[in-house]
Amino acid sequence: MIRKLFLAIIFLTSFSIFGCNRNASSEDVKNDPPVTENEQYVPSSSTTSKAPNFTLVDTQGKKITLSDYAGKVVIVDFWATWCPPCRRGIPDLIDIQKQFKNKVAVIGISVDTDTKSNVVPFMKSMGINYPVVFASSEVVQAYGGIEAIPTSFIIDKKGNISNQHVGLTDKSVIIDEIQKLLGNKS
Repeated sequence: MIRKLFLAIIFLTSFSIFGCNRNASSEDVKNDPPVTENEQYVPSSSTTSKAPNFTLVDTQGKKITLSDYAGKVVIVDFWATWCPPCRRGIPDLIDIQKQFKNKVAVIGISVDTDTKSNVVPFMKSMGINYPVVFASSEVVQAYGGIEAIPTSFIIDKKGNISNQHVGLTDKSVIIDEIQKLLGNKS
């Protein structure tokens, strides 16, 4: 009995740390606990494939095309307003966009469907400073099906996927990857 309880606690803890499902709470991000030591690094899978190009409509009705960002490091982040780990990671993406301005582009891809109307107010309340587009099933499939969020792809200046992170990933890990892709760190 104790072993089953222990396994259930481990399962629930790892799920809440590493990713989200649709049934997650939609409490305000200010009520989320801070990132802890256990949440600092999520194992990623390295790859060197070409990033699937996409053209999606952002929250202002403007078309955003990935290939327009050639020459920059791009972070493509699949997320939703109802996902607590996504909400905890957004301030890091805001900081990264500020820190790297013209060298890095963050593109948020919202997978909100029935909560799509919450995206713009959420962006305003968080101060999101990068474009957010609405996912299509074709783009989700092109990027491997996106089985958990947040899922982020780090794309190099030539349009190749250099890394993928599933779940909340510490900002320092992303910054180290960006620095390497920009040639600032070995």
